[in-house]
Amino acid sequence: MIPHPSHRPPASARVFLSGAPGTAALAEHVLSTGHGRWWTDRADRPRVVAVTCGGHALLAGDPSAITPDELSPLARHRIETPGRFVPVLGAAFERLVPCERMLYVHRGPAIAPRLPRGVTVRRITPEDASALAAPAMALIHESWDGPGTLAASGLGWIATRRGRVLAVACSRFVGSRYEDVVCVTAPDERRQHLALACVTGLTADIAARGHRAGWGCSHDNRPSRLLAWTAGFRLTREYVHHVAGPVSQASKVTEAA
Repeated sequence: MIPHPSHRPPASARVFLSGAPGTAALAEHVLSTGHGRWWTDRADRPRVVAVTCGGHALLAGDPSAITPDELSPLARHRIETPGRFVPVLGAAFERLVPCERMLYVHRGPAIAPRLPRGVTVRRITPEDASALAAPAMALIHESWDGPGTLAASGLGWIATRRGRVLAVACSRFVGSRYEDVVCVTAPDERRQHLALACVTGLTADIAARGHRAGWGCSHDNRPSRLLAWTAGFRLTREYVHHVAGPVSQASKVTEAA
């Protein structure tokens, strides 16, 4: 696949722009913020289109129009795509691991968090950029091309104590109707309602913007599922995405033959 030769998405990308929750909001996020990249099989009248951002990818079109080798830009991404693409994806990468996912939408009130003494929970500001750059917080800003952009957006909430970041929640993908929420808590600060407090503040902001919050997690991630429920999210659907490994060397040999 090649990068789409324009800052505007290809016409065929409208298949992604559906106002749906979860990672389906990825395409709208890339369109509105410019963070991420569009890919097509060819510049003119593409038959296959993908959009990538923050380690996630959406893929659509005609799988017979592309070879495994051409899917190399999607290596090490979490790919959401129709089942018809799975055979060519399986040939493209050394590993292709299906992961059962659960998608929640915010529908009710959160349980009021009880915070430890000395903790402050507030909206993020540009001054938080250096704190968000900590390695433990990398997941938070990967869809924003860095901590500075996220901090400047104001689309997150942070819990701190004496200047140390304890937990952060932010809008990972911002769509026209939904915002996909992600949160991180410092490993030694868990089970103190810090993430719950950040998510509660964030979901209130999202509602004030006229949007609804979405939440996605692995079927096996019980702590994330429990946090979603406690914060007022309710299960909407279950689906499967695929985690791609490195590019298959066997595929490269086949293409070169």
